[in-house]
Amino acid sequence: MPTFHEKTIIDQFTKQARPFAKKRGHSDERAFKVMYELTDVNYDDIVLDLACGPGLVSCAFAKIAKHVTGVDITPAMIEMAKALQKEESLYNLQWYVENILPLSFKDNSFSLVITRYSFHHLLEPEKVLSEMKRVCQRGGRIAIVDVTPLPEKAQAYDHMEKLRDPSHVRAIPFDQLLDMMKRIGLTDIRAAFYRLESELEEQIASSFPNFGDGDKIRRLITADLSFDRMDLKSYKKDDKIYFSYPTSIIVGYKS
Repeated sequence: MPTFHEKTIIDQFTKQARPFAKKRGHSDERAFKVMYELTDVNYDDIVLDLACGPGLVSCAFAKIAKHVTGVDITPAMIEMAKALQKEESLYNLQWYVENILPLSFKDNSFSLVITRYSFHHLLEPEKVLSEMKRVCQRGGRIAIVDVTPLPEKAQAYDHMEKLRDPSHVRAIPFDQLLDMMKRIGLTDIRAAFYRLESELEEQIASSFPNFGDGDKIRRLITADLSFDRMDLKSYKKDDKIYFSYPTSIIVGYKS
Protein backbone atom coordinates (compact mmCIF):
# COMPACT_ATOMS: atom_id res chain seq x y z
CA MET A 1 0.00 0.00 0.00
CA PRO A 2 1.26 3.52 -0.78
CA THR A 3 2.39 5.61 2.17
CA PHE A 4 0.67 8.91 3.00
CA HIS A 5 3.43 10.83 1.22
CA GLU A 6 3.19 8.59 -1.86
CA LYS A 7 -0.58 9.12 -1.93
CA THR A 8 0.03 12.88 -1.83
CA ILE A 9 2.40 12.62 -4.80
CA ILE A 10 -0.07 10.49 -6.77
CA ASP A 11 -2.93 12.88 -5.98
CA GLN A 12 -0.95 15.96 -6.98
CA PHE A 13 0.49 14.56 -10.17
CA THR A 14 -2.72 12.92 -11.30
CA LYS A 15 -4.14 16.47 -11.35
CA GLN A 16 -0.94 17.98 -12.75
CA ALA A 17 -0.32 15.36 -15.47
CA ARG A 18 -1.75 17.28 -18.44
CA PRO A 19 -0.60 20.82 -17.53
CA PHE A 20 2.86 19.50 -16.54
CA ALA A 21 3.23 17.85 -19.95
CA LYS A 22 2.11 20.97 -21.80
CA LYS A 23 4.22 23.49 -19.87
CA ARG A 24 6.61 25.06 -22.39
CA GLY A 25 9.57 25.30 -20.04
CA HIS A 26 9.57 21.55 -19.42
CA SER A 27 10.41 20.96 -23.09
CA ASP A 28 12.94 23.78 -23.44
CA GLU A 29 15.38 22.68 -26.15
CA ARG A 30 18.23 24.63 -24.54
CA ALA A 31 17.85 22.64 -21.32
CA PHE A 32 17.65 19.36 -23.24
CA LYS A 33 20.79 20.30 -25.18
CA VAL A 34 22.69 20.74 -21.90
CA MET A 35 21.36 17.38 -20.65
CA TYR A 36 22.49 15.65 -23.85
CA GLU A 37 25.95 17.17 -23.60
CA LEU A 38 26.51 16.52 -19.89
CA THR A 39 25.18 12.94 -19.93
CA ASP A 40 26.92 12.17 -23.24
CA VAL A 41 23.87 10.13 -24.24
CA ASN A 42 24.52 8.06 -27.39
CA TYR A 43 23.12 5.24 -29.53
CA ASP A 44 24.64 2.51 -27.37
CA ASP A 45 22.94 3.69 -24.16
CA ILE A 46 20.32 1.76 -22.22
CA VAL A 47 18.62 4.53 -20.23
CA LEU A 48 16.49 4.52 -17.07
CA ASP A 49 14.40 7.65 -16.43
CA LEU A 50 13.16 7.70 -12.83
CA ALA A 51 10.01 9.62 -11.90
CA CYS A 52 9.64 10.09 -15.64
CA GLY A 53 6.34 11.97 -15.42
CA PRO A 54 4.71 12.48 -18.83
CA GLY A 55 7.76 11.08 -20.62
CA LEU A 56 9.32 14.31 -21.85
CA VAL A 57 12.89 13.30 -20.99
CA SER A 58 12.32 9.63 -21.84
CA CYS A 59 11.03 10.38 -25.33
CA ALA A 60 13.72 12.99 -25.99
CA PHE A 61 16.46 10.55 -25.00
CA ALA A 62 14.81 7.71 -26.96
CA LYS A 63 15.54 9.66 -30.15
CA ILE A 64 19.24 9.17 -29.41
CA ALA A 65 19.67 6.08 -27.18
CA LYS A 66 19.19 2.41 -27.98
CA HIS A 67 16.46 1.95 -25.37
CA VAL A 68 14.77 3.95 -22.60
CA THR A 69 12.77 2.70 -19.61
CA GLY A 70 10.51 5.17 -17.81
CA VAL A 71 9.28 4.64 -14.25
CA ASP A 72 6.71 6.72 -12.35
CA ILE A 73 4.46 6.15 -9.35
CA THR A 74 1.51 8.03 -10.92
CA PRO A 75 -0.52 6.06 -13.51
CA ALA A 76 -1.88 9.25 -15.11
CA MET A 77 1.68 10.37 -15.85
CA ILE A 78 2.53 7.07 -17.53
CA GLU A 79 -0.61 7.36 -19.66
CA MET A 80 0.59 10.79 -20.81
CA ALA A 81 4.03 9.29 -21.52
CA LYS A 82 2.53 6.52 -23.65
CA ALA A 83 0.50 9.09 -25.60
CA LEU A 84 3.63 11.13 -26.27
CA GLN A 85 5.50 8.02 -27.39
CA LYS A 86 2.72 7.20 -29.84
CA GLU A 87 2.55 10.80 -31.09
CA GLU A 88 6.29 10.79 -31.81
CA SER A 89 6.32 7.25 -33.28
CA LEU A 90 8.96 5.94 -30.90
CA TYR A 91 9.32 2.20 -30.37
CA ASN A 92 12.38 1.83 -28.13
CA LEU A 93 10.58 2.66 -24.87
CA GLN A 94 9.11 0.72 -21.98
CA TRP A 95 7.03 2.07 -19.09
CA TYR A 96 6.45 0.94 -15.50
CA VAL A 97 4.10 2.24 -12.82
CA GLU A 98 5.98 1.64 -9.59
CA ASN A 99 7.83 3.20 -6.70
CA ILE A 100 11.51 4.07 -7.06
CA LEU A 101 12.58 2.87 -3.60
CA PRO A 102 13.57 0.17 -4.00
CA LEU A 103 13.91 -0.21 -7.76
CA SER A 104 12.78 -3.54 -9.22
CA PHE A 105 15.67 -3.77 -11.71
CA LYS A 106 18.76 -5.94 -11.40
CA ASP A 107 22.22 -4.58 -10.61
CA ASN A 108 24.14 -3.03 -13.51
CA SER A 109 21.12 -2.93 -15.84
CA PHE A 110 21.54 0.53 -17.39
CA SER A 111 24.35 2.64 -18.81
CA LEU A 112 22.62 5.93 -17.98
CA VAL A 113 20.23 6.60 -15.08
CA ILE A 114 18.55 10.01 -14.96
CA THR A 115 15.85 11.74 -12.95
CA ARG A 116 14.46 15.24 -13.48
CA TYR A 117 12.51 17.41 -11.02
CA SER A 118 12.00 14.54 -8.57
CA PHE A 119 14.55 14.87 -5.77
CA HIS A 120 12.66 17.65 -3.99
CA HIS A 121 9.73 15.22 -3.59
CA LEU A 122 11.80 12.48 -1.92
CA LEU A 123 11.84 11.70 1.78
CA GLU A 124 15.10 9.73 1.42
CA PRO A 125 16.96 11.17 -1.59
CA GLU A 126 20.32 9.59 -0.74
CA LYS A 127 18.78 6.11 -0.62
CA VAL A 128 17.23 6.73 -4.05
CA LEU A 129 20.60 7.92 -5.34
CA SER A 130 22.20 4.72 -4.03
CA GLU A 131 19.56 2.69 -5.88
CA MET A 132 20.33 4.65 -9.03
CA LYS A 133 23.98 3.70 -8.60
CA ARG A 134 23.11 0.03 -7.96
CA VAL A 135 21.24 -0.38 -11.24
CA CYS A 136 23.84 1.59 -13.21
CA GLN A 137 26.64 -0.27 -14.99
CA ARG A 138 30.29 0.35 -14.14
CA GLY A 139 31.45 3.23 -16.27
CA GLY A 140 27.86 4.40 -16.61
CA ARG A 141 26.46 7.80 -15.73
CA ILE A 142 23.98 8.99 -13.12
CA ALA A 143 22.26 12.33 -13.68
CA ILE A 144 20.10 14.47 -11.40
CA VAL A 145 18.24 17.53 -12.66
CA ASP A 146 16.52 19.51 -9.94
CA VAL A 147 15.91 22.87 -8.32
CA THR A 148 18.89 23.97 -6.23
CA PRO A 149 18.23 27.25 -4.38
CA LEU A 150 21.03 28.99 -2.52
CA PRO A 151 21.39 27.51 1.01
CA GLU A 152 20.47 30.78 2.74
CA LYS A 153 17.29 31.03 0.63
CA ALA A 154 16.25 27.37 0.65
CA GLN A 155 13.98 27.59 3.71
CA ALA A 156 11.95 30.46 2.25
CA TYR A 157 11.81 28.67 -1.09
CA ASP A 158 10.58 25.43 0.53
CA HIS A 159 7.86 27.29 2.42
CA MET A 160 6.45 28.69 -0.81
CA GLU A 161 6.75 25.41 -2.72
CA LYS A 162 4.94 23.41 -0.03
CA LEU A 163 2.03 25.82 -0.41
CA ARG A 164 2.09 25.38 -4.19
CA ASP A 165 2.56 21.62 -4.14
CA PRO A 166 1.94 19.69 -0.88
CA SER A 167 4.07 16.79 -2.16
CA HIS A 168 7.19 18.99 -2.04
CA VAL A 169 9.62 17.91 0.70
CA ARG A 170 12.86 19.90 0.40
CA ALA A 171 14.92 21.45 -2.38
CA ILE A 172 18.53 20.38 -1.98
CA PRO A 173 21.10 23.16 -2.54
CA PHE A 174 23.78 22.42 -5.12
CA ASP A 175 26.68 21.84 -2.72
CA GLN A 176 24.62 19.40 -0.64
CA LEU A 177 23.57 17.47 -3.74
CA LEU A 178 27.18 17.40 -4.92
CA ASP A 179 28.33 16.06 -1.52
CA MET A 180 25.63 13.39 -1.68
CA MET A 181 26.89 12.18 -5.05
CA LYS A 182 30.46 12.10 -3.75
CA ARG A 183 29.44 10.17 -0.61
CA ILE A 184 28.04 7.29 -2.64
CA GLY A 185 31.27 7.12 -4.63
CA LEU A 186 30.45 8.79 -7.93
CA THR A 187 33.46 10.23 -9.78
CA ASP A 188 34.25 12.68 -12.59
CA ILE A 189 31.28 14.78 -11.53
CA ARG A 190 30.29 17.65 -13.81
CA ALA A 191 27.46 20.14 -13.64
CA ALA A 192 25.60 22.93 -15.39
CA PHE A 193 22.99 25.46 -14.31
CA TYR A 194 19.96 27.11 -15.88
CA ARG A 195 16.82 28.92 -14.76
CA LEU A 196 13.33 27.64 -15.62
CA GLU A 197 11.01 30.62 -16.03
CA SER A 198 7.32 30.59 -15.11
CA GLU A 199 4.48 33.09 -15.07
CA LEU A 200 2.87 33.21 -11.63
CA GLU A 201 -0.79 32.70 -12.53
CA GLU A 202 -0.01 29.97 -15.06
CA GLN A 203 2.06 28.14 -12.45
CA ILE A 204 -0.63 28.35 -9.77
CA ALA A 205 -3.31 27.20 -12.22
CA SER A 206 -1.25 24.14 -13.18
CA SER A 207 -0.31 23.20 -9.62
CA PHE A 208 -3.62 22.70 -7.75
CA PRO A 209 -2.61 24.08 -4.32
CA ASN A 210 -4.93 23.58 -1.36
CA PHE A 211 -7.82 26.03 -0.98
CA GLY A 212 -6.56 29.48 -0.02
CA ASP A 213 -2.89 28.69 -0.61
CA GLY A 214 -2.87 30.24 -4.08
CA ASP A 215 -3.44 33.67 -2.51
CA LYS A 216 -0.66 33.02 0.00
CA ILE A 217 1.72 32.23 -2.87
CA ARG A 218 0.73 35.43 -4.68
CA ARG A 219 1.42 37.49 -1.55
CA LEU A 220 4.77 35.80 -0.92
CA ILE A 221 6.08 36.26 -4.45
CA THR A 222 4.72 39.82 -4.75
CA ALA A 223 6.43 40.74 -1.47
CA ASP A 224 9.64 39.17 -2.76
CA LEU A 225 9.89 41.27 -5.93
CA SER A 226 12.45 43.64 -4.45
CA PHE A 227 14.24 41.23 -2.12
CA ASP A 228 14.67 37.80 -3.81
CA ARG A 229 14.55 35.92 -0.50
CA MET A 230 13.50 32.71 -2.31
CA ASP A 231 16.11 32.71 -5.12
CA LEU A 232 13.35 33.05 -7.71
CA LYS A 233 14.47 36.33 -9.34
CA SER A 234 10.84 37.51 -9.48
CA TYR A 235 9.96 40.49 -11.66
CA LYS A 236 6.86 42.24 -13.00
CA LYS A 237 6.17 42.86 -16.69
CA ASP A 238 2.92 43.99 -18.37
CA ASP A 239 0.97 43.48 -15.12
CA LYS A 240 2.18 39.87 -14.85
CA ILE A 241 4.68 38.43 -12.39
CA TYR A 242 7.39 36.10 -13.63
CA PHE A 243 9.92 34.10 -11.68
CA SER A 244 12.50 31.42 -12.42
CA TYR A 245 13.52 28.21 -10.68
CA PRO A 246 17.30 27.85 -10.11
CA THR A 247 18.02 24.46 -11.67
CA SER A 248 21.14 22.31 -11.73
CA ILE A 249 22.13 19.31 -13.84
CA ILE A 250 24.71 17.13 -12.08
CA VAL A 251 26.23 14.04 -13.71
CA GLY A 252 28.59 11.53 -12.07
CA TYR A 253 30.21 8.28 -13.20
CA LYS A 254 30.05 4.90 -11.49
CA SER A 255 33.61 3.60 -11.31
